[in-house]
Amino acid sequence: MADRDELSARTLPFMTLSDGSPSSLTAPPPPMPHYLNAEGRAVARFAVEGNVVITGGAGTLGLSAAKALLEHGCSGLCIWDLETTLRASQPEITTLAQEFPKVRVFSVAVDVTDAAAIAEATATVVSHLGSINHLFTFAGIVGCVHALSMTESQWRKTLDVNTTGAFLCAQAVASQIKSQGTGGGSITLIASISAHRVNYPQAQVAYNVSKAGLVALKSSLAAEWAVHGIRVNSISPGYMDTILNAGEGSIEEARGSWAARNPMGRMGAVGELDGMCVLIASRAGSYINGTDMVVDGGAIAF
Repeated sequence: MADRDELSARTLPFMTLSDGSPSSLTAPPPPMPHYLNAEGRAVARFAVEGNVVITGGAGTLGLSAAKALLEHGCSGLCIWDLETTLRASQPEITTLAQEFPKVRVFSVAVDVTDAAAIAEATATVVSHLGSINHLFTFAGIVGCVHALSMTESQWRKTLDVNTTGAFLCAQAVASQIKSQGTGGGSITLIASISAHRVNYPQAQVAYNVSKAGLVALKSSLAAEWAVHGIRVNSISPGYMDTILNAGEGSIEEARGSWAARNPMGRMGAVGELDGMCVLIASRAGSYINGTDMVVDGGAIAF
């Protein structure tokens, strides 16, 4: 009875929505400077302002997005990934830094399931760059196991990395953006078409559930954090043609199936998510909040 009494007497934590006034952190962006010509306005529209953190940034898709965000003007960029992945991708990270010598580009080893490590990494980024303005959560794992054969540890690990890990990183970065008090922040969760339909032919229930969780997470955080000037969105890529989807045997057979079920008849190429990342982080995306952007060549049309 005591538990029921406590439940009925609890105080609900109500969220606060912004009023959108000129003094709020959700006010419309200021007009572009009058002195800009058409070319200048085009550049300013898709300029990425501030500093960027990319989890899983040492992977193929993360590195490609990093380069695009640097090309569009971000002030600084930090890649978060596992130590082993950072070592394997160090030549690519070094090349990226050399291509943009005026921008601080560096990496920090982070396990996205470790809240203490995330807090330390956040503090490191702030100490080096002064602020964090944008987060992209590319970190994730894939596990293809029949549901009847899946172990508890396999299920939990997939959700822990893909869903809980994304939340912990978003929470840490959102706290930092809130403390800065300037607004203009964005958090982009990398979901998947797996959040929208059952993949075929491979069995991957834990992965699908983990990505569906990200789409729901995006909406909840977008509602709660807009008042702090933080927009939260997600990108749902289709099958991308990276090393993770390369191989012979059953993988080659699956690739044929994925392409055959896509209206465009192919997988996504590296770089085809970059424009969406730039859009969401730039002035062009200033009113995009709580949205899932599907980039899949039309695969979920079926």
